[in-house]
Amino acid sequence: MARQRVTRSGERTIYRAKDGGGEAAQLRRGVAVACAAVIALVAAGCSVTFPIGSLLDTGEEPLVTGSIKPIDVSPLSPELAGEDWRRAKSALAVALDPKGNGSSVSWDNPESGFKGSFVPVGRPFVSNDEICRVFLADLSLRSSKSSLQGTACRPSGGEWTVKDVKPWKKPA
Repeated sequence: MARQRVTRSGERTIYRAKDGGGEAAQLRRGVAVACAAVIALVAAGCSVTFPIGSLLDTGEEPLVTGSIKPIDVSPLSPELAGEDWRRAKSALAVALDPKGNGSSVSWDNPESGFKGSFVPVGRPFVSNDEICRVFLADLSLRSSKSSLQGTACRPSGGEWTVKDVKPWKKPA
């Protein structure tokens, strides 16, 4: 508190304490303290880290950790990627369509020289709530020609996914 000098004529000087300016001064001090507290909290928030990811940790590593889309590689051959696999996958979907006529469906990519065909084998069947179908594939790729037998399945309204594939020897 500040001291205030009070004098009266003919008397000695008396000092008494100031009351600090009343309610307005106390309000100003309260606002200043509140502002300082808010600034301190905001500044402290910039330096505090809170690992939100650990709250949802499932114990598994993430499959994708960046913004770069992984290359879609075919389960039929490691050479069959990108545009080649996109074209082959489209032909596979047409060949496996349960409403299709069961004939061979061919695909090719003139840019890479890769080509192939798919033939459905037998009728579609249900496995684990998915429609599945066995197929034969002939692939002509850069390094080799191969014949494969596989099974592909799809959920109702979904895309076909190759479940298994193995080399196939054509009957003599």
